Amino acid sequence: MIATSRLSRPRPSFIASCIALALAATAHAQTSTPKDKATDLKLVWSDEFDVDGPLDPAKWTYEKGFERNEELQWYQPENARCEKGLLVIEARKESRPNPLFVEGAKDWRRSRRDIEYTSASVTTRGLHSWTFGRFEMRGRIDVRPGIWPAFWSLGTSGRWPANGEIDIMEYYRGMLLANVAWGSDKPYKAIWRDPRIKLEDLGGEAWAKEFHVWRMDWDEKAIRLSVDDRLLNETPLSETVNQDGSNRNPFLHPQYIILNVAVGGMNGGDPSKTEFPARMEVDYVRIYQRPATP
Repeated sequence: MIATSRLSRPRPSFIASCIALALAATAHAQTSTPKDKATDLKLVWSDEFDVDGPLDPAKWTYEKGFERNEELQWYQPENARCEKGLLVIEARKESRPNPLFVEGAKDWRRSRRDIEYTSASVTTRGLHSWTFGRFEMRGRIDVRPGIWPAFWSLGTSGRWPANGEIDIMEYYRGMLLANVAWGSDKPYKAIWRDPRIKLEDLGGEAWAKEFHVWRMDWDEKAIRLSVDDRLLNETPLSETVNQDGSNRNPFLHPQYIILNVAVGGMNGGDPSKTEFPARMEVDYVRIYQRPATP
């Protein structure tokens, strides 16, 4: 032990002053800490899917028919259900006449004579939307050829892509994606921030057999997309202003969420050798926000 002479020891009054200064500094740090910790988040909306049967109509509605991307599935409510604490969205191979079919039609929705696959797309559109917060889903996805599951959000106003799209989870053709898209200077053409991770780099089919937590943390500064706390995409909102002359940033406005399983289409790949049904199982969806500052 190093000896300290009496002359070098600090006087009691000096020690008391140091303690007082330290306590004051600690108190100041506590009161001036920004309100950006995860512990500040409050659950504002959720579905745990605990009641077997149809989804809660106060929380969800459905897309119906052929929707986008020249996908093969016909969306219908019958392909979504709550079962044993899970939301099950099931894509099936089943054939019946397309009620929209018109001989000689050029629109892909009307030119198909038959429906070959069915699935479901559930959404909070028209019911619930949010600006900023943490959007979280725990689920298990099907990664076989031709299957295209997604957990994503769209802006409530304006046409795509100027309304803003956020793909919190999207998978097709051996890749997991986490995308942010907004409007370019050309109609219906998006600017994409879309990093992609190969399934094999995550752990392959064994990884896909497990449940994982996908999350979006969205605030006034950035959108951060992650899986199992692994950051996949961080997009500053300073970069997401639409380039159509409106000077509008879609990610400063409300978004609603969508859960769906698509089949084939422009990105999904060839499902012809995949055995159906194909399922996405969702344990919960939760939305957290920070309380409004008075």
